[in-house]
Amino acid sequence: MVIRQGDVYWVTFTSGRGSEPWGRRPALVLQHDRFNRSRLNTAVVVAITSNLRYATLPGNVRLRKGEGNLPKPCVINVTQLQTIDRAYLQKKIGALPRHLLRRV
Repeated sequence: MVIRQGDVYWVTFTSGRGSEPWGRRPALVLQHDRFNRSRLNTAVVVAITSNLRYATLPGNVRLRKGEGNLPKPCVINVTQLQTIDRAYLQKKIGALPRHLLRRV
């Protein structure tokens, strides 16, 4: 599977203890493309939530409907950064343009 920094995928997060993301949700690939092209079986992603209350937290990035091909307004929750096995990357939703990726 070829993944690129800025891609948005459906991911099923399985650990989900405490405040960790749980269940199926969009996630943004943050890992640099040099590592994405390597033989590593992992990827660094950040969870995306539709809970817009998180938009006001420092560092988080609000996305409008359609950005990254997302079906509704969302927030990139930078406190939910995780390294996952690439097997958890399911269907690709879309990709963020560079100007939005730079804000993360």
